[in-house]
Amino acid sequence: MLDMKNEIKTPCLPLESDDYINHVYPDYISNCKSEKIKSENLGADFAKINISILDYLKKYHVPVASVKLVDENTVKYLKYTEINFSVRILNYIDKRTAKIFSKKENEILDLPVFEYYYGNRRNNLVSESHLISFNLINFDNLKIINRICSKVNAVLRSYFERRGEFLGEVMCSFGEHGNKIYLVNDFTPVSLKILNLNKDNNSIDPYKLETPSNVKKYTDFILNLIN
Repeated sequence: MLDMKNEIKTPCLPLESDDYINHVYPDYISNCKSEKIKSENLGADFAKINISILDYLKKYHVPVASVKLVDENTVKYLKYTEINFSVRILNYIDKRTAKIFSKKENEILDLPVFEYYYGNRRNNLVSESHLISFNLINFDNLKIINRICSKVNAVLRSYFERRGEFLGEVMCSFGEHGNKIYLVNDFTPVSLKILNLNKDNNSIDPYKLETPSNVKKYTDFILNLIN
């Protein structure tokens, strides 16, 4: 049975204590070639997106490490120890999966697919067995992480669908604080892929953010959805 005590509110600690860190969001994203794509005020936009989504998830008892927005581009978090893998949640069949299983690409899934990536490298796809065998996580904590991912996906997928959009994928990252596991996500255009179900010709493909203009337009698109 999972430890229900993990799903608690952010601890109430003195805001100036050593139990917190400030995360400053930069005015750029890095593409798959590790090239920086810069645009003015992106950091402030990323901070708004993160605190808005994380505060929304708190309402559904998702354990998140964020505390509050402390500056236009800065969010205060619990001081956590990073768990060195991320979970990619897919709600549709991407090109690689379609090829492996001989399925139709872009078909919407009723149940999500979880993929695990070691470190910060998008090409370091690993299995649950890798994570446990190499002591990156124990079995019970992996179950907790999978449960958090399921809830995050259900809440956000429903949120965006009510606004006529589709959550194609989201990356979830985690950390530990006080023997508890928290979502420590960095919700940016790189980790959050929202697709337009109406095939609007004016919409930006979130997988082709190759120019500052496209990055800014997609960021504004996300902001409009959460405001």
